[in-house]
Amino acid sequence: MRDRFHRADRGVSITVTHALTIAITTVLITMLLMAGGTLLENQKETSARLSLETVGERLSDELSNVDRAAIGTNDTVTATADHPRTVAGSSYTVELLPASECGDGRFLDGSTECLKLTATDADTVVYVPVKIDAEIDDDSKTVAGGTIEIRHRSDTGDPTTSEISIHGGTR
Repeated sequence: MRDRFHRADRGVSITVTHALTIAITTVLITMLLMAGGTLLENQKETSARLSLETVGERLSDELSNVDRAAIGTNDTVTATADHPRTVAGSSYTVELLPASECGDGRFLDGSTECLKLTATDADTVVYVPVKIDAEIDDDSKTVAGGTIEIRHRSDTGDPTTSEISIHGGTR
């Protein structure tokens, strides 16, 4: 009689082993999925930051070029620049700020104007320095990524009295 009970215990042992194997496998797969999700989120933020820096550097160069081109003129100089509408699958905004509002981003020394680029879905903000002699116009707005219009106004041809601004493009 003892052999019958012993054999019944062996059947339970296989079932318990199978259940434990499924439970451990489920926990491991869940942990892998959670770690993979975090890794993808970090990659998205890194991609957004790098893309914003690239767009910011290009726009900074375009602002500097318009500022230099307007020296000695009494006219309004306007340039339109096409940039991507999204970075890392996220829309973004661009804002031209005076030095006092630029914060302490990379390459900022507190005396240089900057561009603030913000990716909406990736929670990423990048500050890019801008070398311009003109003052930032009060009409300068926060604009969405894509086509951006740069305007430089000067009534006297003197770079110390001229103003520069960015606006959403017309395309």
